[in-house]
Amino acid sequence: MYVLQKLSRIVIPRTELTYPCHQLKMHQNAAAAPVDCVMADFEDACPYEFKGEPSRQTMVEALNSVDFGHKVVVIRPNNIRSKYFLGDLQAIMLGAPDRCHGIILPKTTGPEDIAYLAKLLDRFEEEGRWTTRVQIEALIETPLGLVNAYRIATASNRMAGLIFGIADFSAAMGIREMVDDQNKNFHYAKQAVVVAAKAAGLHAVDNAYLRLIRKDTTEEEARQIEAGLRQKNVEAANLGMDGSWVIHPQQAEIVNACYTPTDEEIEKAKEAVEIYHQLGGGSIVNPKTGEFEDEATVKGKLMDLAKAVQAGKLDADYLAEQAAKSKAVTGYDILQVMGRVG
Repeated sequence: MYVLQKLSRIVIPRTELTYPCHQLKMHQNAAAAPVDCVMADFEDACPYEFKGEPSRQTMVEALNSVDFGHKVVVIRPNNIRSKYFLGDLQAIMLGAPDRCHGIILPKTTGPEDIAYLAKLLDRFEEEGRWTTRVQIEALIETPLGLVNAYRIATASNRMAGLIFGIADFSAAMGIREMVDDQNKNFHYAKQAVVVAAKAAGLHAVDNAYLRLIRKDTTEEEARQIEAGLRQKNVEAANLGMDGSWVIHPQQAEIVNACYTPTDEEIEKAKEAVEIYHQLGGGSIVNPKTGEFEDEATVKGKLMDLAKAVQAGKLDADYLAEQAAKSKAVTGYDILQVMGRVG
């Protein structure tokens, strides 16, 4: 999770909008998008001619001039083995102190990559006189990175989350179909990322859906694209993903909804938790719904309610009260263990 110190809140992103960092207009558009997090990209989305100083100048200008509101602002530099990496990081950290919340490290292959980045952040925060602490999300997009995912997730206390990067992973694995059947073809890889992230108390973010509605897209094609976007993210949420990358603001509404409980689901979860405690816990049958409940299913309801709090649909004090009731008996607060609360 991202801890926004100055805003006194935490964010587990449902939507991370990724866009190229070399055009100021792209930053302005991202600031207006209905997403939880914006991710300006020095790496794959940045054309060769803008690598280095041109993109860095625009990035620093954007951080210092664009109002991103309450969004989490993160930067993806070129990968750690690129000749551009160190200059990208230095430009951000010394040119725009306290103006972003995180670094997304691409092509992360092992914990040593995170340790190196964390040491650089220590140095640049001191040199740039930062008053906030920059966090890290690691992109898991190689077979080696996947094998090392838990070690990566626990390599630094700056870690906030893991992201599955489908395009590079697909290339490395020789898998051609990475859109329509992705949750089948990459089921193991995606859930391995989720398991590693959740074992470390981090959030897990799914890859982008690569089809967009364009000016010449027919209505029928648009419906198919939206249906595919929704299906991909509903399935990813069922694998345990907390959110997804989006590549255009047009995707945000559908993706946000896929990782947010509906009003009906929230009320049902509240009712189940309240009745469970009223009846004294243990194994019970909800007299209103006929559904079985026990400590394990109630913990699942608490996790759902935590998503509702994140989405601004439920009061955080209510969630804390219900979690405290569970902890008083079991000694185990799933929200704290799984990094759902600050």
